[in-house]
Amino acid sequence: MALLQEQKQEIIEAYQVHDTDTGSADVQVAMLTERISRLSDHLKVNKKDHGSRRGLLQMIGRRKRLLAYIMKQDPEHYRALITRLGIRG
Repeated sequence: MALLQEQKQEIIEAYQVHDTDTGSADVQVAMLTERISRLSDHLKVNKKDHGSRRGLLQMIGRRKRLLAYIMKQDPEHYRALITRLGIRG
């Protein structure tokens, strides 16, 4: 269920702001989005896995706070990021 190192590296390379960036808000949101997607698929099959459901809700909350930070810093960048990630309809 966890992301493999190669998958993490691909996400980092796709969303990094500069060459040595591994933890910017953009990268964190992209990682959380991937993990949320995988966990949502897991919960569709395993409906009674309440521990994982709680973890999912925590990840969604963390992503929401990071997106609010990005929106506050640069609204145009926020719109581009959510469009690129395919979230928020």
